Amino acid sequence: MLRKSWTDQIEETLIALILGLMTAITFANVVARFVFNSNILWALELTVFLFAWLVLLGASYAVKIHAHLGVDAIVNMMSPAVRKTMALIAVACCLLYSVMLLKGAWDYWAVFADLPPTTGRWFPTGFADKFRSQSFYEVQDIPMIPLFGWLEPLINYDEAYEKLPKVVPYVVLPVSMALLLFRFVQMALAIWAGRADRLVASHEVDEDDIDSARATATQGEK
Repeated sequence: MLRKSWTDQIEETLIALILGLMTAITFANVVARFVFNSNILWALELTVFLFAWLVLLGASYAVKIHAHLGVDAIVNMMSPAVRKTMALIAVACCLLYSVMLLKGAWDYWAVFADLPPTTGRWFPTGFADKFRSQSFYEVQDIPMIPLFGWLEPLINYDEAYEKLPKVVPYVVLPVSMALLLFRFVQMALAIWAGRADRLVASHEVDEDDIDSARATATQGEK
């Protein structure tokens, strides 16, 4: 049995941790409400952030395990050479789109980290010389966590945060888009090397279900 590399386990590990945290926080808030007649004020906001992390990281994970839905009725009719060409065109489009998503994600998050956004309308052409820092922006309910205290002298000019700075939960935007780009690069290399002949291998209807339905229809005709 081949052992997975750490790059193959990035999404699985993060998704498992996020699901565990969401479950624990929701359970704790239910207990607080119905047993202690209290409420964890920041529980809802944190759960929403974790769910956003789950969805964004899930995009790259679905690319890795071929879980995105696809229609391949036409692809299956093509010869292997044409099928490979179509797959390369498709993955090239996905790579371009991923770069655009990564640029947008970085530009949105960078100002919260006191970092310059990129220049260029569609694709990054450099970094902006001047920008308005938003590193002092905080979330609404989640209190500041001592673990992130090092951010105060680094990006908040030694000013203390009362709530968690937005730079922390929003970091998932560039991270998830970078992972998405990485997975599409892996897929492009696999298609080029002949290890795969299509970008998406998942279907709305499983082949076994189609065969079963066809067999049932044949028996009915008899």
